Amino acid sequence: MVVGGGCYGTFYASQLAKAKARGKAEYRTVIVVDRNPDCQAWRDLGEASDRRFVTTDWTSFFDEWLSDAPRTTHDARDDQIVPSPHMPHLMFEWVLRRARARWPQRGVSVELVPGDFPTPYDRPGSDHTRYVSWADWICPTHCIEPALCPAIGAPRTWEMAESVRDLAQRLRAAGRPVAGPALFVCKHQVFGVGMFAAEAVRAGDRLVEAAAAGGAPAEVLVGTISSCHGALNLLRIADG
Repeated sequence: MVVGGGCYGTFYASQLAKAKARGKAEYRTVIVVDRNPDCQAWRDLGEASDRRFVTTDWTSFFDEWLSDAPRTTHDARDDQIVPSPHMPHLMFEWVLRRARARWPQRGVSVELVPGDFPTPYDRPGSDHTRYVSWADWICPTHCIEPALCPAIGAPRTWEMAESVRDLAQRLRAAGRPVAGPALFVCKHQVFGVGMFAAEAVRAGDRLVEAAAAGGAPAEVLVGTISSCHGALNLLRIADG
């Protein structure tokens, strides 16, 4: 599914259609989700036999689509999410809602991820999301993050997933009860379109459930990342 039917969502849905027409991609249906029934993707592309639009807010959509309800038409483990580069941290918000519903009697809170991080860009958001990036330059539009970075013309020597895992290890070594990280890693797949598996998000939810099982307090590091950029949160579940 494509998050949003604006300029980015329109580009991604269009590129997926081109890739399929040229035999470079196979998929059942591209779902474009936007609360505006007259979004740009609808106007420019319209519905097709393998493309449909869902008019709703993202919270409602993901609460149903990522739920434990069994799929009747296909294996849900094949589902993919195509994010917008400017969307809020929607996958963490879903994991957070699941945790609060699972433990209504326990304190479930969001904290800014602590610890030093090696990236040149590192900024906190007002919602306690820590935004990090290995780039201290303006990245090319729709960059696929190849091994040879197009912005600097040199090999890319970093991988955000490794950096986040290193941070989690250092926090544990310092005595923090940090589980994870649960990482939703967006990777380029075809024609400039990056995506991550919906099953990775469900696995992150299961990791949170396991970390706080039995009533013990827990902290889970959760991130939506690519090779170069990331949005990180610390989910804290209080003693039960």
